[in-house]
Amino acid sequence: MSLFKYLAILTCLWSTLAQAITLEDDAGNTVVLAQPAQRIVSLAPHVTEVLFSAGAGDRIVGTVSYSDYPDAAKTIPLVGSYNQVNFEQILALRPDIIIAWESGNNSDTLEKLATLNLPVYLSEPKDLQTIGRNIRQFGILAGTETAANAAADAFEQQRHTLQQANAGKPVITLFYQVWEEPLYTLGGGHFSHDMYELCGGRNIFADLEHPSPVVTLEAIVTRNPQVMLTGNHHGKRKIEEWKAKWARWQSIDAVKNDQLYLVDQDIYTRSSPRAILGAAHLCELLDQARKIYYPEQSSGAEGS
Repeated sequence: MSLFKYLAILTCLWSTLAQAITLEDDAGNTVVLAQPAQRIVSLAPHVTEVLFSAGAGDRIVGTVSYSDYPDAAKTIPLVGSYNQVNFEQILALRPDIIIAWESGNNSDTLEKLATLNLPVYLSEPKDLQTIGRNIRQFGILAGTETAANAAADAFEQQRHTLQQANAGKPVITLFYQVWEEPLYTLGGGHFSHDMYELCGGRNIFADLEHPSPVVTLEAIVTRNPQVMLTGNHHGKRKIEEWKAKWARWQSIDAVKNDQLYLVDQDIYTRSSPRAILGAAHLCELLDQARKIYYPEQSSGAEGS
């Protein structure tokens, strides 16, 4: 072998090794790519949003229903829903990596993914900090680190600003209603728990580790939230109707003091960069509630 060919082979090997990527996903699994991914399948709406934020939106070749932000995400071919996917369609897309949702994709889906002989990254943000980490990690996976790091820096700075602005404020207890039948909420295992604490709020079901536990009406009444929230379900839920369903429970502070709010569930419950918008909105709502529950402290803060 000539020296020229030998050096060419070494250069090629070095280039391949230099591009190789090894990361640990949110589940603690090691994910290895020979080079940055050019074709990515996203199996969760929050994953799709994070990829766009990381500058890798144009690398997504398949996603799932409700992956509706930003607008460009709506044009990406669907491979199913977060809890049921078409594996033949996924394979036909020839992805370099699949990014799945550990707690959202069902166990059968995750088990089947493990048999496809394709790299799989499991995303499971437990707090706002992990959302920032996902932005950076996805940037590494796609080779878009510059855009991803800038987006993560901005996200983390916004988080820090909110944390500083709301430190030391009186605690407001709150309840988030996901749905009525069954009646379930967001527990301490959901990332939103961190959002609440950032704003000086305390989830009345923070002691339940499951991300979305079913709860009883009696438990809500007993734990007595000062603020109650629910998603507007893209305009399908009306505030008057929701308030009417709770009106008989005047022993609940939130009901008695008219502290029931419809919110955009996409920014409150989806672990994407837009969660920081949900946090900012929540902080404003809790400040309004403090004027009712802690009027002396609120007036003092306004006059300072």
